[in-house]
Amino acid sequence: MRAPPDKVSAPFFPSGAEWINVATLRLDQQLGRPVLVEFWDFCRANSLRTLGYMQRWHARYAQAGLRVISVHAGGYPPSQDVEQVRAAVARLGIEHPVLLDSDFALWKEYGNEAWPARYLFDLRLRLFSMHYGEGGYDETQAEICELLGIETKPFKPLRAEDAPGALVGRPTAEQAGAWSGPYEAGAVWAVLEPLGEGGEAVVHVNGRALAVADAGCQRLLQHPRHTTGVLELEVSDGVRCHAVQFTAGVVN
Repeated sequence: MRAPPDKVSAPFFPSGAEWINVATLRLDQQLGRPVLVEFWDFCRANSLRTLGYMQRWHARYAQAGLRVISVHAGGYPPSQDVEQVRAAVARLGIEHPVLLDSDFALWKEYGNEAWPARYLFDLRLRLFSMHYGEGGYDETQAEICELLGIETKPFKPLRAEDAPGALVGRPTAEQAGAWSGPYEAGAVWAVLEPLGEGGEAVVHVNGRALAVADAGCQRLLQHPRHTTGVLELEVSDGVRCHAVQFTAGVVN
């Protein structure tokens, strides 16, 4: 969504905020370049699905002047643990700056309402556009190019449901804990945490064993399109399941 011109300035990064993979960044030092900020959580499937585009934009446009910043605001016990966040950033291969917003200070400054949520600021650090949730990737890329004064082709969508004009289904709402039952989705995910207390870190998904090596959001089932199904999830004593999540798929 394109923002009203010259109305909203980028909030300053909180004093003393922790940065995961870079030295401390100051907002005033970003003047003269577009800045793309996204709030995310490594324990949320939607955040993991948008992350690929954030990484692509960083790889393609950082040399042209774009600053990409992921603001991690954790909503689950594993994603509220600093060391778990650090491990996830390394495991996911994130090279652009990651700011840790453990107390949701920057979230509140933005008046943010969802994961993921991205905010694009112009060269004067005025809000240029914003987008909640997945999607809108071609629009964001076009806006980045507009601010940089360059032209490039859009990326090939990472998934069929990301393509412009794709018709997607409405997935089942998130369910707390180790939930089982009927659902509608393109994929099923779970927020899993190995407990490291001697128990076997494994879950069984519709009879199939799935090892849990790291805390985070792990995909349990993947369908070629939006599907009606039934999840049967069994969690061993060595794993805690915080939630079951669902993401959309394309509709026939």
